[in-house]
Amino acid sequence: MNAGTSSAETTPCQLSTSWWQTMGLGLLDQAARTPRIGITMDNLAVAALLALTPILLAGILLIGFRWPAKYAMPIGLVAAALIANFAWQIEWVTIGASVVQGLFTAVGLLWIVFGALLLLATITRSGAIQTIRAGFVSISPDRRIQVIIIAWLFGSFIEGAAGFGTPAAVVAPLLLALGFPAIAAVLAGLVIQSTPVSFGAVGTPMVVGIGTGLSQEDGSMSSDVAARAAELGLDQSEFVAHTAAQVALMHGVCGILIPLLLSCLLTGFFGRNRRFADGLAVAPFALFAALAMIVPYLLVANLLGPEFPSLIGGLVGLAIVVSASRAGFLMPKETWDFAPREMWPKHWMGTVDPAEEAAEMTKKMSLLRAWSPYLVVVALLLFTRNVPSVKEFLTGPAVLTIEEIFGTPISSDMDLLWSPGFIFVIACLATYFIHRMTGGQITGSWKIAGSQIAGAAVALLCSLPLVRVFINSGSDYNASGLDSMPVTLAEAAASTVGSGWPLLAPFVGALGAFVAGSNTVSNIMFSQFQFSTGTAIGAASPETIVAAQAVGGAAGNMVAVHNVVAASATVGLVGREGELIRRTSIPMLVYSLTAGALAFIGINGLGFNAGTVVFGAVLVGLIVAVVLARRAPGKPLVAPSSDIEEPTPKAQSPES
Repeated sequence: MNAGTSSAETTPCQLSTSWWQTMGLGLLDQAARTPRIGITMDNLAVAALLALTPILLAGILLIGFRWPAKYAMPIGLVAAALIANFAWQIEWVTIGASVVQGLFTAVGLLWIVFGALLLLATITRSGAIQTIRAGFVSISPDRRIQVIIIAWLFGSFIEGAAGFGTPAAVVAPLLLALGFPAIAAVLAGLVIQSTPVSFGAVGTPMVVGIGTGLSQEDGSMSSDVAARAAELGLDQSEFVAHTAAQVALMHGVCGILIPLLLSCLLTGFFGRNRRFADGLAVAPFALFAALAMIVPYLLVANLLGPEFPSLIGGLVGLAIVVSASRAGFLMPKETWDFAPREMWPKHWMGTVDPAEEAAEMTKKMSLLRAWSPYLVVVALLLFTRNVPSVKEFLTGPAVLTIEEIFGTPISSDMDLLWSPGFIFVIACLATYFIHRMTGGQITGSWKIAGSQIAGAAVALLCSLPLVRVFINSGSDYNASGLDSMPVTLAEAAASTVGSGWPLLAPFVGALGAFVAGSNTVSNIMFSQFQFSTGTAIGAASPETIVAAQAVGGAAGNMVAVHNVVAASATVGLVGREGELIRRTSIPMLVYSLTAGALAFIGINGLGFNAGTVVFGAVLVGLIVAVVLARRAPGKPLVAPSSDIEEPTPKAQSPES
């Protein structure tokens, strides 16, 4: 869940607000002397290492040993619970309440996944997918062009309208239905969870994430933030917009190569010859598509505020690029396509195969009618997110609240009607009439979606409880006096790095998103910490560090475990989470490193300093990567018979 948030997410984070009010400007010096845990842990590094253990363990099992998430995440959950009890001195009943809260959150995420699966099954059974596929072929049969238009532009628009993990849930099954390998479809859906995310769900990560993160419990700005805002002559909402404009600028620089990256990943991992150079062949078109979205995105962020950059940027970019593509502008001379399906390795494919379920068309369906389910989704998202009375009802009276689980301060919300999952289901109901589906087609679509959702359930039902135990570990819940595990990790990093902190600020944001699966929650958790750290190191504009936090939090969605699990489930690809995280971790790291360099330059100016050195190193690294890609001969696909079975905890499978 990218940009969306609910009280189930925000409440535990907001409970630690009072800690920030007492920290003051002595943050870094004080951190090293604060008493820790029951064994006088004045060594902050030890506390940070303990806090890191559950995440590190899950990461090693997922990425190093290539375990499926359904096995790795339960072990991470057990580790988090033990550390929470023995080191943070959290009562078992509180840990149990956090687990239950995580289960409720997982149900909400499964509801989104089910809706996405049902929508795919519906347009497949109705035969609409054949018309949609033909429509994209009419724009361009080139798969590199298709992935840029669908993932980067359409995905950015959906992110701006809904957030909450919706883009991957829409993009991945749509690409699958167009004939992409399942793992390629998920990879594309995850990589674009970067540039548009900070302004997803009509600006929620900015308005709610940074706005709440920099506020006191009564909603007013904390004292140090208020002083900086007064210095700039801004009120609270204007200060958030001022920070959001810096977020947009960093994203604009970091995201300029995302469409080209999509093309290169597609050809390098999934091409007949698996050559990254084949992706570079559409560089002019990819850069054009990037600018078509980013330019209006930046203009909106600076002129209209943080609510609509991704939504308007994606929509304007989509209109420009599709029109230009139909006119043949910057189209590649040679069309690139995947190898025949029979040559694909088994682990490229999931259990969802739209071709096997496609209806026999008795008459041609118009393109508008075929696209009507997605048009209904977009219309409902815009309606529910932008009509105040509807939004107030769906996020208020329509929300089921579970108060004080097991008698603890921990509560949870079930906002199933506000969720994109509900909108997907409503769109399916409308499609039954628009596409004139038969009873057999409707029943078949529900059977398909119902059977597919089971594969994602185990991993998500363990991932989300781990997240809640990790987050619900602050001083409001423990008897040790420690701050929460994520704040402890951030504290240790800041006390170690000192004035070089802007370079690492995005990685704290990425950590928050990796754990919570939400840029909004990451910003709520860390915005005040980032601002206070910026003040402590003497940064002239500490809000620039907050902006870097938000950019890193967006990039972290590329590797967030339950984002990966949820997106994989929409194409029937469960158990390959480690492989996907390995592939998305490199763009996430480069994106965050670039954001850190930009933040450092923004605070310290151009010149021979750490920021310019790092930014230069990133540019040199990209140039070297391009040169090597052009020279590399590629690696032709091997025969399918050499592929091995799906990985288990005791059997590893090689990367393609």
